[in-house]
Amino acid sequence: MTASTLKTPSAPKTKPAARPTEVRAGRPPKELAGEVDARILDAARKIFLQRGFEGASIDEIADVARSGKRTIYARFRDKRALFTEVVTRDILSRIAEFKADAPVGATVEERLTSVASTLLHWGLDADRIGLMRLAIAEAHRFPDLAATVNRRARALATELGVHLLRELTRSDELGKLPAFAPDQLPTTARLFLDIIAVPMLMRALYEVDLKALDPEIDAHVARGVGFFVAACRNGFRSETD
Repeated sequence: MTASTLKTPSAPKTKPAARPTEVRAGRPPKELAGEVDARILDAARKIFLQRGFEGASIDEIADVARSGKRTIYARFRDKRALFTEVVTRDILSRIAEFKADAPVGATVEERLTSVASTLLHWGLDADRIGLMRLAIAEAHRFPDLAATVNRRARALATELGVHLLRELTRSDELGKLPAFAPDQLPTTARLFLDIIAVPMLMRALYEVDLKALDPEIDAHVARGVGFFVAACRNGFRSETD
């Protein structure tokens, strides 16, 4: 065998080094982002109610939300912006989300009483009232927040009142009265809310024990509805001037 026929064994082939896994940065999917936002706002709501605005810290909110401070600051400029969003979401969004069960009662008075009682029992929630108290207490720090929330809450509540009154009086002679004409109905709805909802809301804001107030709601609503319906049937007209 000649040297030219001898082959030197080749070195074993080595596998190319594995490339590091590429990690793509970017915004999370909308579903995940919404979940993170809700988690942060829920945690902030809890801490603000417990500590007040001054006592709440982003560190504690981040801990309760199971989220990093950077994630919070990426969404909210500072604690003031976070507080504003919590108040706005909890008070305004809840009004828009209200869904009444089918009203109970044979007469329009009974149906109005049923729906209005449900609305008040639902609306005078301890945490929601606590947040409203906190927003009022912090009015000096947030001069526009309380006024803005009040105006928007009243507008949303009026829309809700218009819808409820229109639906509940559609098949009753009450719906044919001047106060329920399309151009008058928004004012009529506001007056209905002023009679039914505002007195109990004011008491809820100033009374410590909301549980003691709850049993009075149904009787208050029944009296208010009786007064409202009697006024409508006896020529009441919701003039705006």
